Amino acid sequence: MRVLLQRVSSAEVRIREGGESRVSGRIGRGFLLLVGLTHADTEEQLAWMADKVAGLRLFSDAEEKMNLALEDVGGALLVVSQFTLYGDAAKGRRPSFIDAARPDVAIPLYERFVALLRAKGLQVETGEFGAMMDVELVNDGPVTLWLEK
Repeated sequence: MRVLLQRVSSAEVRIREGGESRVSGRIGRGFLLLVGLTHADTEEQLAWMADKVAGLRLFSDAEEKMNLALEDVGGALLVVSQFTLYGDAAKGRRPSFIDAARPDVAIPLYERFVALLRAKGLQVETGEFGAMMDVELVNDGPVTLWLEK
């Protein structure tokens, strides 16, 4: 499981359908999570990642130190599936996505990860698995972390 986490002051995902688009998820202050899943991911990894994301202290306190977590600042999550995080471009010019979980495996894992985050009492918005999406964000900081389990 791979997550590219970006601290944002705002983020939005729009689904593109037939020349039109509609908003699927929108947050203010919080984290945008681009989530990549592989066929070997387990419930343990999902739970670990949900705990890690919920507990990360990436927001500034009164002394301007990164010391506050999402719940401390009333932050939200925008979770977007991103199979290309498992793209391997080491050879050739076209990445291989062989390590990315196929939809029949990835969809239940993605949905379970979102459910674990929501069970922590966090506000969670999402994109749509497999859809063509436009993701817009204002990276706050910028703060970007690569998380892998």
